[in-house]
Amino acid sequence: MHDGLLHKLARRSLQAALTLLGITLLAFGLVHLIPGDPVQMMAGTRRLDPAFHAEMLQRLGLDRPLPEQYLKYLLQALQGDLGRSLVTQEPVLAEFLHLFPATLELTFAALLFAALLGVLAGVVAAVRQGRLPDRLVGALSAFGSAVPVFWWGLLLIMAGAVGLAHWAPALALPVAGRIALEYDVAPRTGLMLVDAWLGDEPGAWRSALSHLLLPAIVLGTAPAAMLARMTRAAMLEVLRADYIRTARAQGLGEARIVWRHALRNALLPLLTVGGMLAGSLLGGAVFTETVFSWPGVGSWLVHAIARRDYPVLQGGVLITAALMVLTNLLVDLLYTLADPRLRH
Repeated sequence: MHDGLLHKLARRSLQAALTLLGITLLAFGLVHLIPGDPVQMMAGTRRLDPAFHAEMLQRLGLDRPLPEQYLKYLLQALQGDLGRSLVTQEPVLAEFLHLFPATLELTFAALLFAALLGVLAGVVAAVRQGRLPDRLVGALSAFGSAVPVFWWGLLLIMAGAVGLAHWAPALALPVAGRIALEYDVAPRTGLMLVDAWLGDEPGAWRSALSHLLLPAIVLGTAPAAMLARMTRAAMLEVLRADYIRTARAQGLGEARIVWRHALRNALLPLLTVGGMLAGSLLGGAVFTETVFSWPGVGSWLVHAIARRDYPVLQGGVLITAALMVLTNLLVDLLYTLADPRLRH
């Protein structure tokens, strides 16, 4: 058993390393395809002296051939040095670690929303197969999978903020930032909900929660739709199993059979899907953070594109990809531990 796990860990680790190597090459190439001069972007509308422009390119290493720039970037990345932002001159890793808690909080809230709604909807659809609840869940799942994030976000902003502000001001939800400006919460963990809870300002935690609701719903809609379909399929397969028929023959209640026996076994295949969703949410929060002005890694990368900040783009993409790969690797190993059949 241990030999099988070690072999799988070694194989998956090698695949992860090769994947990250390919991501560094892809990120480096795509970043340098972005039109625009980073030195001119740093200068704004000022007209640069050609000699000064050439000196800045040399100082930043942007005058060297692209293969040489890539090898230098790769060697520095292997040593944990992702460079400095061309705009702020701050280390890329430090900026990422400062902004990552906001993205992590949003991702966790979206995953929690998706898991609760998706699993519940999938169970209801399976139990009511072919009936109105099943068809309704199917229609909503198709909508959730197809709707663009930015359009869904703008629609919820109009409904949850503008509409409620007009008809029910007390229920209106904020659409930008992480907490109201009137609160000054000390950044202990970087997670606004936790910091507001640990603080002593009345109303701060409620304000942080209200700011988190709409972005979490928008980001978690597509994963909820996927989990609903996966849960429905897994539940239908489990409900046809022999031990479920035996439990019914023994007189066990339908609710106990569904929630205690069938769901427990149906959740096992969802572990891999949940891990993939967690990783994809980390990398897919760009549109949500942009729409809701959420100060996280996604909006940081969008601003870096506009400013042609090569080190931020390369470092941000690499770290985000590494987190996604690591998440999928851990979930894969946990799934192997949970299902003995996969150890061989």
